Amino acid sequence: MTDLSATLDAADAGADTYDTERTFESLGIAKGLCDALAADGITTAFPIQAMTIADALAGRDVCGKAKTGSGKTLGFGLPMIQRIAANLTGAGGTLEQLSGSPAAPRGLVLLPTRELAVQVHDVLGPLAASMGMRVVAVYGGADIERQIAKLKKGCEIIIATPGRLIDLGDRGELRVDELDVLVLDEADRMADMGFMPQVEWVLRRLQGPHQTLLFSATLDGAVDRLVSRYLTDPVFHEVKSDTQTVQKMVHHFFNVHQMDKVKVAAAIVTAYDKALIFCRTKRGADRLVEELGKLGVQAAAIHGDLRQQQREKALADFTGDKLHVLVATDVAARGLHIDGVDVVVHYDPPEDEKAYLHRSGRTARAGTDGVVVSLLLWNQLVEAEVIQRRLALRIPMVEIFSNSPHLKELATWTPDPADSVL
Repeated sequence: MTDLSATLDAADAGADTYDTERTFESLGIAKGLCDALAADGITTAFPIQAMTIADALAGRDVCGKAKTGSGKTLGFGLPMIQRIAANLTGAGGTLEQLSGSPAAPRGLVLLPTRELAVQVHDVLGPLAASMGMRVVAVYGGADIERQIAKLKKGCEIIIATPGRLIDLGDRGELRVDELDVLVLDEADRMADMGFMPQVEWVLRRLQGPHQTLLFSATLDGAVDRLVSRYLTDPVFHEVKSDTQTVQKMVHHFFNVHQMDKVKVAAAIVTAYDKALIFCRTKRGADRLVEELGKLGVQAAAIHGDLRQQQREKALADFTGDKLHVLVATDVAARGLHIDGVDVVVHYDPPEDEKAYLHRSGRTARAGTDGVVVSLLLWNQLVEAEVIQRRLALRIPMVEIFSNSPHLKELATWTPDPADSVL
């Protein structure tokens, strides 16, 4: 079994450097796709895109290591669309003449959450349409019969969560044995959520030559085993951004009192245009939304017990600036692609340092700065200290109350280490 982290560390320096002026056209992306991107003001590739697109276009299996929000969707989406379009038209025909069975897509993107499926579909759908192809998203929590109806109308690419994909396969509505390209997005998150058996269900059914593009924030454990078993001579690329992202953030660790905790959270989020708060449980998220409302702070929750329509409305209101505070459980830490989040509040401490990064990564995106605040009760301070140590952070843990004027200036205020409670 290979050690993927060691492989990445031993790779040549070119794997971790890139030309910040690389255009998509210079990377080999077809003119039609470049024009579609340019229409949305997108002309220059992000680091992970500049690193991976050429290898993906060459047909290589690719492992990309990069955090959520780094631009992976175009990194795998553009080569996938271009390869499938070329395969479908390679005999000199047209997509309409050569497109396969509606239940036998040529491309599949497998990812862990409904929100991520919707967002990837929203990005890739118009790009695929510019090449005459159709994209369908299938995920749990939505009407399966409507999804089946869309599949039967025909599609070349499917965006899917593991459970719904297998449901459709078991019902005979979908086959994956004719894939040209398989994308595994957020592979480590799928492993964390227990989806590896479903992922292998797909991989075991692939027949004939195909390309696998795997993207993940970490490449170890179950992901390492997956790559060793199912990918063929993969090329590895890494955007070493975790430390850079941590350094881009302003971190605060506050010791708060239980009776004052909600008021502290309210004071923080009202100082910013867009705030994302994380709770550990669905009930805790709902309760916090209610308590914030009593303090005059309008917020909405997003978690697994809500209907898909409710989740999509809350997310749309938040991204569309109709709602300034969103309260989420950890299921949303990797499933949200939201630009412009000013502050992330860990209302409940994250499980570990990886969860801290995943949650916190909703801010400080695409090179911008961001504020991250952890609210800690007395019995949670040691847990937070462990997270800090593993992330090489040295942030004072200071006691704070909801009437502190510093809560309005967190982007610029640096607590005195002498005031630390540990």
